[in-house]
Amino acid sequence: MNTTTDRTQTHATFTIEREYDAPLDRVWAAFADPEVKNQWFGGGEFHDVESAEDFRVGGTAVNNGTDGAGHRSEFRATYTDIVEHERIVYGYDMWLDSAHASTSITTITFADAGAGTLLTFTEQGVHLDGVHGPGPEAAAGREHGTGWLLGRIADVLAGVTPSSEMPV
Repeated sequence: MNTTTDRTQTHATFTIEREYDAPLDRVWAAFADPEVKNQWFGGGEFHDVESAEDFRVGGTAVNNGTDGAGHRSEFRATYTDIVEHERIVYGYDMWLDSAHASTSITTITFADAGAGTLLTFTEQGVHLDGVHGPGPEAAAGREHGTGWLLGRIADVLAGVTPSSEMPV
């Protein structure tokens, strides 16, 4: 049995902008209000095992569970900066089946955009040891999944049940 792990690290940064047809306070609530956040964060065949939200500087967010194939995914974040209705910054780690997959820092900014809100989501991360696939694939997968989650926010804001299936 080979117990050697190929150690790799791939650094990646992406930015996604979304304009929501909702006032800034409602878009902010999608992140700050745990009841609203639970409507869009996660989903699909993901079944929570542990979930917690402490939205304050120094507070943590935890979302651990299993997917439809029985794989365990763990998300643990710490909020490092919150400026109400303007900015959220947090660092987070992800694991897949107990293997450390990535460490990231995320900055989310909010701005009035006429009758709506412009959200800018920037993530800088390091993807480790190919846990979520080869480096470039892991980074692209994270961006794709984040875009899907941000799309679910639009559904929640519109009063529609978000789609539970992530498009390929």
